[in-house]
Amino acid sequence: MKIWVDRLLREGVVERGVLFEADAAGLVVSEDSAVDAPPDAASLDLATPGFANAHSHAFHRALRGRTHQSGSFWTWRELMYRAAGRLTPDSYRALAAAVFSEMVATGWTSVGEFHYVHHRPDGSAYPDHAMEIALADAAAEAGIRLVLLDTCYLAGGIGRPLSKEQTRFGDADVDEWLSRWRSLHEALDGRSPLVTLGAALHSVRAVPREALARVARELPSDIPLHIHLSEQPAENEDCVAAFGHTPTELLAAEGVLAPRLSVVHATHLTENDIRLLGEAGVHAVFCPTTEADLGDGIGPAIELMDAGVDIAIGSDQNAVIDPLLELRGLEAGERLRSLRRGRIAPERLWRIGSAHGYASLGLAAPARVSGPLDLVELDAGSLRTAGSRSEQLPLTATGADVRRTIVGGRVITHDQTSIAERLQRGITALFEEDR
Repeated sequence: MKIWVDRLLREGVVERGVLFEADAAGLVVSEDSAVDAPPDAASLDLATPGFANAHSHAFHRALRGRTHQSGSFWTWRELMYRAAGRLTPDSYRALAAAVFSEMVATGWTSVGEFHYVHHRPDGSAYPDHAMEIALADAAAEAGIRLVLLDTCYLAGGIGRPLSKEQTRFGDADVDEWLSRWRSLHEALDGRSPLVTLGAALHSVRAVPREALARVARELPSDIPLHIHLSEQPAENEDCVAAFGHTPTELLAAEGVLAPRLSVVHATHLTENDIRLLGEAGVHAVFCPTTEADLGDGIGPAIELMDAGVDIAIGSDQNAVIDPLLELRGLEAGERLRSLRRGRIAPERLWRIGSAHGYASLGLAAPARVSGPLDLVELDAGSLRTAGSRSEQLPLTATGADVRRTIVGGRVITHDQTSIAERLQRGITALFEEDR
């Protein structure tokens, strides 16, 4: 497979006439610059390495346009539980395939799916990892690169059992989750070249202290591990009351902080938290459109980066599916926090949206030799982007300016009308009981 790019915008620098060649697995085996387009290559005008969605809950897409009334994160969560309780393997596969297709259409080339809807509503197991296979098959159908972050979810809060609504999320204990994770690893092996398995700890609220260390110690060291961290002040308050530590300090005490860890949101941090995260070399995944929609707050992105933390982005609840709007939201949040412009340089935004997100998911950087040939072609002359300098496109373009998305060297096309119809069917069916 060969892809030729007239103008490759890589980390804010425009390179001309770049020719990529990929092997059968979609990995770049060679790259040449300043060459003419060969007749056997697909040609792109202006392209950038693919965007990584480092944090997604696909089924939350069903809540878009249904939960934006007044309330809090906690009232929104009750509506989310209602949607989660109605999913089946078949309905989830259909809905996720449409959601993943929407991601591809707007420029996401990879996604980390933070998945915890494991069991039937009564907590009994589906045969053969049915819910996880549904997500894997949905990603393969949509043509997106998936890292399935199978999530350990054992408690309904610090020192509290799972609620009825949370029953299907949980395993009996950490041993059962580890056993199920190992079995799932075998089940996914070889199923699709686009699908790999990672892991997640839901939060310090949902994973008991002793289980945190077990997971960090017993998972293979090359497996990416994610966790929701300090999304809400109430989480911090509960953790300090129970353990005398902030959530970050608790993770440090239990040996969870490590370069393979990604902390999601990281909104309400102390100076010591930031220092610990930087010293451990973790990634922090910010989800600006979700954090704004839920009223979570604005996290300390600049302070984290200055401490040595690499930032990535994610769509989280999928109220917005658009990598460029996430990047713009990240910069806008910093401007609102600091009352200053130009907080994150455009070339750094490109890295955040692409290479850092891929690294957070345990993937090699895209559009590099030995990495996946994942690219996004952008329209630099649309109503939104006309007149923009190429390197500043994260601050002017949106997902509507994506012309073509390339995953593993293959151009992935989706009809947006068809995606919308599939989403409508899946969401309407999910909420049929509310009519």
